[in-house]
Amino acid sequence: MNQRKLASDSVAEIGLGCMNLSHAYGVPPEPAVAKALLHAALDLGIDHFDTAALYGFGRNEALVGETLQPFRQRLFLASKCGMTGVDGKRVIDGRPETLRQTCKEALQRLRTDVIDLYYLHRWDKQVPVEESVGALADLVREGHIRSIGLSEVSAQTLRKAHAVHPIAAVQSEYSLWTRNPEIALLDACRDLGIALVAFSPLARGFLANGIADPRDFVEKDIRRAMPRFNPPHFGRNRQLLDQFNRLAWEAGCTPAQLAIAWLLAKAPFVLPIVGTTSIAHLREDVAASTIRLAAGTIEAVERLINADTVSGTRYPAETLTEIDTEVTPNAG
Repeated sequence: MNQRKLASDSVAEIGLGCMNLSHAYGVPPEPAVAKALLHAALDLGIDHFDTAALYGFGRNEALVGETLQPFRQRLFLASKCGMTGVDGKRVIDGRPETLRQTCKEALQRLRTDVIDLYYLHRWDKQVPVEESVGALADLVREGHIRSIGLSEVSAQTLRKAHAVHPIAAVQSEYSLWTRNPEIALLDACRDLGIALVAFSPLARGFLANGIADPRDFVEKDIRRAMPRFNPPHFGRNRQLLDQFNRLAWEAGCTPAQLAIAWLLAKAPFVLPIVGTTSIAHLREDVAASTIRLAAGTIEAVERLINADTVSGTRYPAETLTEIDTEVTPNAG
């Protein structure tokens, strides 16, 4: 697989987001299935693995640590703090003492002495971002983490944080149907030499042509609360897929590969992380690294799926108040 720069390392340009092996999309796979997928990722050349304290309230970090510890020297390991599970509930807490404790627990679960990239998962708006980043900078100086990242922040917040300590990466939702980074964050990353790690590159499965009817989502699937997957928005968005699938066929790839290849073509500092519980889907996703899209194809998909043509916000209103990213005209 081709390589891209992440922090001070060179990693495979497509990484694995490990969240849905423990969290977010209903009942997670059995541990044996999850471990098999992580091993398959290694075999496919993936060396960038992304987890967080929040995912499964620690269970995902433990899974990643147990499975990948024998291969630690060949891996780039990323995790996140600042949003965790407390008494069974999701809590955003960016206080320095909380970040330090979360990191201590993460190191134990991940079975490592140092985390390559440690993100502030959400900016806690009750705590100045400079204060939270200052605490992470202390962890760098102490050797517990190698580099600092931010997740779901605006360009303005990124620049404030970068003035305190160099930020290596920003993780943000970025796909054809979530174009928020293009408002200002993409330019800020380019100016500052920061990687943009794009999560949900397949629009939470939508661009992989894998969602026939959102009413089939299981009870704890977070997409049940996302406006784009609910009436009237899903019906409108579904109308985009036939043409998108045709564009993929014309490009000689699958819809999922078209979505990932589009991201890879946006900028050399954009690194998608894919998430799946299926080894077959993972192989399909990784193969996007071999695809080079014609300029006409890129223009066609951008005209078809963009902030103006996608219906509905990406998160429910309450969640949108918790994040700091710039918003598109439809407030998504």
